[in-house]
Amino acid sequence: MTRVLLPATLPELWEALAACPEAPLLAGGTDLLVRLRARRQRPEALVGLERLAELRTIRRQGRGLRIGALATHAMIARHPLVLRHAPVLARAVSEVGGPAIRNMGTLGGNLCTASPAGDSLPALAVLEARVELLSAGGTRLLPLSEFLLGPGRAALAPGEIVGAVRVPLSADFQVQHFEKAGRRAALAIAVVSLAVLARLEKGMVAEARLAVGSAAPTVLRCPEAEEFLRGRRLTLSALERAARAVRAAVRPIDDARASAGYRRQVAGNLLLRLADL
Repeated sequence: MTRVLLPATLPELWEALAACPEAPLLAGGTDLLVRLRARRQRPEALVGLERLAELRTIRRQGRGLRIGALATHAMIARHPLVLRHAPVLARAVSEVGGPAIRNMGTLGGNLCTASPAGDSLPALAVLEARVELLSAGGTRLLPLSEFLLGPGRAALAPGEIVGAVRVPLSADFQVQHFEKAGRRAALAIAVVSLAVLARLEKGMVAEARLAVGSAAPTVLRCPEAEEFLRGRRLTLSALERAARAVRAAVRPIDDARASAGYRRQVAGNLLLRLADL
């Protein structure tokens, strides 16, 4: 039988991890419980994080937001600070699964699962978020690009947990867009997803950030397309040129949900939606 440890404070958590260093961490459980039920993982102990209220808060911190790792997708999607200062993230997490999954799944879990199809990841990439890692030894910050190492792999050291995500304010980006394509409208894992931030000055793009999900081993920024859009209007012609750069940048695979060629084509097509905004 699997023991479940439920620390209520961080010091209690460090004690639990020291006593059971191999124990998986249980947050929302939307990924871990699937593995347990499929008996792909049979741990002797689990460390539940549900009583660590300090990891559930969303607040302003300096010139950004600090979003606790235990904040659920539903909390983030409706939180007024996120809606005001990082609407691209609110839109992305509102696309995660169905209501039950959004009410249980956490931002920290989405990060640690490190799936290329994780809906929050393209939005966090264009926001240039940093991941706050906590351990008994203190706190360290990693850019998202250094935290995500590949499918299912994240830069967590032994004894570390994701404590929060720090997101710079993005209100000066007038265009904030997230969209994903899946095989069906409800509960679909992304075949391809795209997040976009664009800051406009006199109708011209002063800065653009694009990130594609589910089209490479991890979320992918597209610097060539971003640079091409700088100084241009978001016309269909300009977006079609940028879309070609996106298709050249992605590195999709064939799997049961879509072919690589389809993913590459759709990755560029999603960018064309900006012409309708």
